[in-house]
Amino acid sequence: MDQSAPAARPAPGKAANVVLWVLQVLLAVAFIVPVYRKLASVPESVQLFDDIGLGQWLRYAVGLLELALAIGLLLPRFAGLAAAGLVGVMAGAVATELFFETGNWALPAVLLVIAALVAWGRRDRIAALLRR
Repeated sequence: MDQSAPAARPAPGKAANVVLWVLQVLLAVAFIVPVYRKLASVPESVQLFDDIGLGQWLRYAVGLLELALAIGLLLPRFAGLAAAGLVGVMAGAVATELFFETGNWALPAVLLVIAALVAWGRRDRIAALLRR
């Protein structure tokens, strides 16, 4: 019986790596305005979190989490894990938009799909982090 370690997942090829970097940068840039709106207490953002009913602390927490994950997308070692984190955040955003029937669920859904593609494409880096 062979007890050697399983083979590591291969890293994406050069073209796939370029596509993933483009998606990572676009995704990080896409969070600039939403993070600003949350952390700067833009009235619409304050109202949305009032409607949710869990307090304004959640607005700050989500804003800081989105900021950290957006920065993580730009750091090669953490890009996959950051993208996976954004999948969770965007799933929550889609669910919130659908529950409160704001009609604004499409953009978070698109960001969720892009984040999922990046997380899948960077799964080798996620696995490397988890092995540490």
